[in-house]
Amino acid sequence: MSDPWQECMDYCVEVTKRAGQVIRDALQKDIDIMEKSSPVDLVTETDQKVEQLIISSIREKYPSHSFIGEESVAAGAPSILTDNPTWIIDPVDGTTNFVHRFPFVAVSIGFTVKKVIEFGIVYSCVEDKMYTARRGKGAFCNGNPIKVSGQQDIKKSLVLTEINFKKDVEQFNTMMNNVKTILTIPVHGIRSPGSAAINMCLVACGSADAYYHMGIHCWDMAGGAAVLTEAGGVIMDISGGPFDLMSRRLIVASSRAIAERIVKEIKEFPVGRDDQ
Repeated sequence: MSDPWQECMDYCVEVTKRAGQVIRDALQKDIDIMEKSSPVDLVTETDQKVEQLIISSIREKYPSHSFIGEESVAAGAPSILTDNPTWIIDPVDGTTNFVHRFPFVAVSIGFTVKKVIEFGIVYSCVEDKMYTARRGKGAFCNGNPIKVSGQQDIKKSLVLTEINFKKDVEQFNTMMNNVKTILTIPVHGIRSPGSAAINMCLVACGSADAYYHMGIHCWDMAGGAAVLTEAGGVIMDISGGPFDLMSRRLIVASSRAIAERIVKEIKEFPVGRDDQ
Protein backbone atom coordinates (compact mmCIF):
# COMPACT_ATOMS: atom_id res chain seq x y z
CA MET A 1 0.00 0.00 0.00
CA SER A 2 1.39 3.39 -0.99
CA ASP A 3 2.12 6.03 1.61
CA PRO A 4 0.06 9.11 0.69
CA TRP A 5 2.04 11.42 2.97
CA GLN A 6 5.61 10.51 1.98
CA GLU A 7 5.63 13.09 -0.80
CA CYS A 8 4.55 15.74 1.73
CA MET A 9 7.41 14.75 4.01
CA ASP A 10 10.01 14.77 1.23
CA TYR A 11 8.86 18.20 0.12
CA CYS A 12 8.90 19.43 3.73
CA VAL A 13 12.53 18.37 4.14
CA GLU A 14 13.51 20.54 1.17
CA VAL A 15 11.55 23.54 2.48
CA THR A 16 13.07 23.04 5.94
CA LYS A 17 16.59 23.10 4.48
CA ARG A 18 15.85 26.45 2.86
CA ALA A 19 14.41 27.78 6.10
CA GLY A 20 17.52 26.66 7.98
CA GLN A 21 19.72 28.54 5.55
CA VAL A 22 17.74 31.73 6.17
CA ILE A 23 18.36 31.32 9.90
CA ARG A 24 22.08 30.67 9.45
CA ASP A 25 22.38 33.73 7.20
CA ALA A 26 20.54 35.86 9.78
CA LEU A 27 22.95 34.78 12.51
CA GLN A 28 25.69 36.57 10.60
CA LYS A 29 23.84 39.90 10.80
CA ASP A 30 22.43 42.22 13.44
CA ILE A 31 19.29 40.70 14.96
CA ASP A 32 16.27 42.97 15.41
CA ILE A 33 14.51 41.83 18.61
CA MET A 34 10.87 42.47 19.58
CA GLU A 35 8.86 41.43 22.63
CA LYS A 36 5.57 39.52 22.57
CA SER A 37 3.79 38.80 25.86
CA SER A 38 6.67 39.74 28.20
CA PRO A 39 10.28 40.99 28.21
CA VAL A 40 11.47 37.37 27.95
CA ASP A 41 8.99 36.28 25.24
CA LEU A 42 10.94 37.29 22.17
CA VAL A 43 10.33 37.35 18.44
CA THR A 44 12.55 38.48 15.59
CA GLU A 45 12.08 39.38 11.96
CA THR A 46 13.66 36.02 11.17
CA ASP A 47 10.88 34.11 13.01
CA GLN A 48 8.29 35.87 10.87
CA LYS A 49 10.26 35.61 7.64
CA VAL A 50 10.92 31.88 8.06
CA GLU A 51 7.31 31.08 8.92
CA GLN A 52 6.11 33.01 5.87
CA LEU A 53 8.59 31.11 3.68
CA ILE A 54 7.44 27.72 5.01
CA ILE A 55 3.71 28.38 4.85
CA SER A 56 3.76 30.03 1.42
CA SER A 57 5.90 27.23 -0.04
CA ILE A 58 3.68 24.47 1.34
CA ARG A 59 0.37 26.24 0.63
CA GLU A 60 1.37 26.67 -3.01
CA LYS A 61 1.78 22.89 -3.35
CA TYR A 62 -0.99 21.80 -0.96
CA PRO A 63 -3.65 24.57 -1.01
CA SER A 64 -6.30 22.52 0.81
CA HIS A 65 -4.13 21.86 3.88
CA SER A 66 -4.39 23.71 7.19
CA PHE A 67 -1.66 25.45 9.18
CA ILE A 68 -0.91 26.26 12.82
CA GLY A 69 2.17 28.48 13.02
CA GLU A 70 3.66 30.12 16.09
CA GLU A 71 3.88 33.60 14.60
CA SER A 72 0.51 33.30 12.83
CA VAL A 73 -1.12 32.46 16.16
CA ALA A 74 0.73 35.36 17.81
CA ALA A 75 -0.79 37.60 15.13
CA GLY A 76 -4.30 36.38 15.93
CA ALA A 77 -4.79 33.23 13.83
CA PRO A 78 -6.67 30.37 15.55
CA SER A 79 -4.85 27.41 17.07
CA ILE A 80 -7.44 24.69 16.49
CA LEU A 81 -6.47 21.19 15.41
CA THR A 82 -8.98 19.56 13.05
CA ASP A 83 -9.07 16.31 11.07
CA ASN A 84 -7.81 18.15 7.98
CA PRO A 85 -4.15 17.59 7.01
CA THR A 86 -2.40 20.18 9.19
CA TRP A 87 1.13 21.55 9.27
CA ILE A 88 2.20 22.65 12.77
CA ILE A 89 5.17 24.99 12.45
CA ASP A 90 7.72 26.54 14.78
CA PRO A 91 9.91 28.59 12.41
CA VAL A 92 12.64 29.29 14.98
CA ASP A 93 12.40 27.00 18.00
CA GLY A 94 14.78 28.56 20.48
CA THR A 95 14.31 32.23 19.63
CA THR A 96 16.15 33.32 22.78
CA ASN A 97 19.03 31.05 21.77
CA PHE A 98 18.93 32.61 18.29
CA VAL A 99 19.04 36.14 19.75
CA HIS A 100 22.12 35.22 21.81
CA ARG A 101 23.63 33.04 19.07
CA PHE A 102 23.51 30.07 21.44
CA PRO A 103 23.76 27.18 18.99
CA PHE A 104 20.56 25.20 19.68
CA VAL A 105 18.11 26.65 17.18
CA ALA A 106 15.70 24.56 15.15
CA VAL A 107 13.04 24.64 12.49
CA SER A 108 10.33 22.29 13.75
CA ILE A 109 7.43 20.99 11.66
CA GLY A 110 4.87 18.34 12.51
CA PHE A 111 2.19 17.08 10.11
CA THR A 112 -1.11 15.69 11.37
CA VAL A 113 -4.01 13.94 9.66
CA LYS A 114 -7.19 13.28 11.66
CA LYS A 115 -5.26 14.71 14.65
CA VAL A 116 -2.59 11.97 14.43
CA ILE A 117 1.03 13.01 13.84
CA GLU A 118 2.07 11.39 10.55
CA PHE A 119 5.59 12.78 10.40
CA GLY A 120 7.90 15.24 12.07
CA ILE A 121 10.98 17.16 11.03
CA VAL A 122 13.35 19.02 13.34
CA TYR A 123 16.31 20.76 11.75
CA SER A 124 18.94 21.89 14.23
CA CYS A 125 20.32 24.29 11.68
CA VAL A 126 23.47 25.55 13.42
CA GLU A 127 24.58 21.95 14.01
CA ASP A 128 23.26 20.96 10.55
CA LYS A 129 21.37 18.00 12.06
CA MET A 130 18.18 17.02 10.26
CA TYR A 131 15.95 14.81 12.42
CA THR A 132 13.13 13.10 10.54
CA ALA A 133 10.48 10.54 11.43
CA ARG A 134 7.53 9.02 9.58
CA ARG A 135 4.86 7.16 11.56
CA GLY A 136 5.73 3.46 11.67
CA LYS A 137 9.02 3.88 9.77
CA GLY A 138 11.59 4.87 12.39
CA ALA A 139 13.54 7.99 13.26
CA PHE A 140 16.69 9.34 11.65
CA CYS A 141 19.34 12.03 11.99
CA ASN A 142 20.93 13.05 8.69
CA GLY A 143 19.62 9.78 7.27
CA ASN A 144 21.11 7.55 9.97
CA PRO A 145 18.74 5.59 12.27
CA ILE A 146 18.52 6.81 15.86
CA LYS A 147 17.06 5.29 19.01
CA VAL A 148 16.64 6.20 22.67
CA SER A 149 19.18 5.10 25.28
CA GLY A 150 16.81 2.57 26.80
CA GLN A 151 17.88 3.66 30.30
CA GLN A 152 15.46 2.36 32.96
CA ASP A 153 17.05 3.83 36.10
CA ILE A 154 16.37 7.50 36.70
CA LYS A 155 19.38 7.68 39.03
CA LYS A 156 21.57 7.01 35.99
CA SER A 157 19.78 9.55 33.83
CA LEU A 158 20.48 12.97 32.37
CA VAL A 159 17.24 14.96 32.46
CA LEU A 160 16.29 17.98 30.36
CA THR A 161 13.86 20.77 31.21
CA GLU A 162 13.57 24.50 30.67
CA ILE A 163 14.05 27.10 33.38
CA ASN A 164 12.70 30.57 32.65
CA PHE A 165 11.10 33.59 34.23
CA LYS A 166 7.43 33.35 35.19
CA LYS A 167 5.39 36.33 36.38
CA ASP A 168 3.25 34.07 38.55
CA VAL A 169 5.27 33.61 41.75
CA GLU A 170 3.58 30.32 42.63
CA GLN A 171 4.31 28.87 39.20
CA PHE A 172 7.90 30.07 39.36
CA ASN A 173 8.40 28.47 42.76
CA THR A 174 6.83 25.20 41.61
CA MET A 175 9.08 25.13 38.54
CA MET A 176 12.19 25.66 40.67
CA ASN A 177 11.09 23.16 43.31
CA ASN A 178 10.55 20.56 40.58
CA VAL A 179 14.15 21.05 39.47
CA LYS A 180 15.35 20.60 43.06
CA THR A 181 13.19 17.49 43.47
CA ILE A 182 14.56 15.84 40.32
CA LEU A 183 18.16 16.74 41.17
CA THR A 184 17.90 15.25 44.64
CA ILE A 185 16.57 11.85 43.51
CA PRO A 186 19.53 12.05 42.57
CA VAL A 187 19.97 12.08 38.79
CA HIS A 188 23.25 12.55 36.91
CA GLY A 189 22.22 16.13 36.13
CA ILE A 190 19.72 18.51 34.58
CA ARG A 191 20.35 20.44 31.38
CA SER A 192 18.38 23.27 29.78
CA PRO A 193 19.35 23.61 26.10
CA GLY A 194 16.60 26.12 25.25
CA SER A 195 14.77 24.39 22.38
CA ALA A 196 11.91 22.00 23.09
CA ALA A 197 12.21 20.34 19.70
CA ILE A 198 15.94 19.76 20.10
CA ASN A 199 15.39 18.52 23.66
CA MET A 200 13.05 15.84 22.35
CA CYS A 201 15.54 14.86 19.67
CA LEU A 202 18.35 14.64 22.23
CA VAL A 203 16.27 12.06 24.10
CA ALA A 204 15.42 10.36 20.80
CA CYS A 205 19.09 9.85 19.91
CA GLY A 206 20.17 8.75 23.40
CA SER A 207 22.07 11.89 24.41
CA ALA A 208 19.64 12.46 27.29
CA ASP A 209 17.20 10.15 29.04
CA ALA A 210 14.19 12.34 29.79
CA TYR A 211 12.64 15.75 29.23
CA TYR A 212 9.67 17.38 30.93
CA HIS A 213 8.05 20.76 30.40
CA MET A 214 4.90 22.71 31.27
CA GLY A 215 3.98 25.83 29.32
CA ILE A 216 5.17 25.03 25.80
CA HIS A 217 2.95 24.85 22.70
CA CYS A 218 1.87 22.41 20.03
CA TRP A 219 4.37 23.89 17.56
CA ASP A 220 7.19 23.22 20.04
CA MET A 221 6.13 19.57 20.42
CA ALA A 222 4.71 18.25 17.13
CA GLY A 223 7.92 17.63 15.18
CA GLY A 224 9.89 16.29 18.11
CA ALA A 225 7.05 14.05 19.27
CA ALA A 226 7.21 12.14 15.99
CA VAL A 227 10.98 11.76 16.19
CA LEU A 228 10.93 10.67 19.83
CA THR A 229 8.15 8.13 19.36
CA GLU A 230 9.70 6.57 16.28
CA ALA A 231 13.05 6.33 18.10
CA GLY A 232 11.39 4.08 20.68
CA GLY A 233 10.79 6.70 23.34
CA VAL A 234 7.85 7.15 25.68
CA ILE A 235 5.71 10.28 25.63
CA MET A 236 2.95 11.12 28.07
CA ASP A 237 1.15 13.94 29.82
CA ILE A 238 2.60 15.44 33.00
CA SER A 239 -0.22 13.66 34.85
CA GLY A 240 0.85 10.27 33.50
CA GLY A 241 -2.10 10.12 31.10
CA PRO A 242 -1.96 10.04 27.29
CA PHE A 243 0.01 12.76 25.50
CA ASP A 244 -2.22 15.54 24.20
CA LEU A 245 -0.64 17.75 21.54
CA MET A 246 -2.75 20.76 22.52
CA SER A 247 -2.18 20.44 26.30
CA ARG A 248 1.03 22.54 26.49
CA ARG A 249 2.78 19.95 28.67
CA LEU A 250 4.63 16.66 28.32
CA ILE A 251 7.12 14.16 29.63
CA VAL A 252 9.32 12.21 27.22
CA ALA A 253 11.75 9.51 28.28
CA SER A 254 13.88 6.60 27.18
CA SER A 255 11.60 4.22 29.11
CA ARG A 256 8.20 4.10 30.76
CA ALA A 257 9.88 3.55 34.14
CA ILE A 258 11.66 6.90 33.99
CA ALA A 259 8.62 8.76 32.66
CA GLU A 260 6.40 7.39 35.42
CA ARG A 261 8.97 8.26 38.08
CA ILE A 262 8.99 11.88 36.89
CA VAL A 263 5.19 11.91 37.04
CA LYS A 264 5.40 10.93 40.71
CA GLU A 265 8.10 13.46 41.58
CA ILE A 266 7.01 16.74 40.02
CA LYS A 267 4.08 19.01 40.79
CA GLU A 268 1.83 20.50 38.12
CA PHE A 269 0.80 24.10 37.62
CA PRO A 270 -1.91 25.36 35.24
CA VAL A 271 -0.78 26.38 31.78
CA GLY A 272 -4.01 26.37 29.73
CA ARG A 273 -4.45 24.80 26.31
CA ASP A 274 -3.54 25.83 22.78
CA ASP A 275 -7.07 25.18 21.51
CA GLN A 276 -8.87 27.38 24.03
